[in-house]
Amino acid sequence: MHDEAPLDPFAGDPDDPAAALGDLEEIAPLSAAEREDVLADLADLEVFRTLLEPLGVRGLTVDCEDCGKTHYIDWELLRGNLRHLLDEGQPRVHEPALSPDPIDYVTWDYARGYVDGVIDSEEGRS
Repeated sequence: MHDEAPLDPFAGDPDDPAAALGDLEEIAPLSAAEREDVLADLADLEVFRTLLEPLGVRGLTVDCEDCGKTHYIDWELLRGNLRHLLDEGQPRVHEPALSPDPIDYVTWDYARGYVDGVIDSEEGRS
């Protein structure tokens, strides 16, 4: 599987500033329930993207507990982040997007509601 993380600019550098941090502690694997949640999020994300991208929505907003800011994450980056969480058991270090236009992004709850509305309208036609 291709790792979608950016390349380490200090890879192979004997003066890597991260070397002073020492060995990182072992990350516990996701529990079965956590894996199921991430897999469900990936499935939801694909449905959201399928329905919302043609309308001009570029991705989702995520309220970050670590930094207290709203992040605007494109579809592919969000998918990559969820895959990384599934594969590595921890989220990636994040950086805010460069000058995103908030109008191009919706919340997870909005996307869920939109999908529910589409499903309800389809059921009403049957």
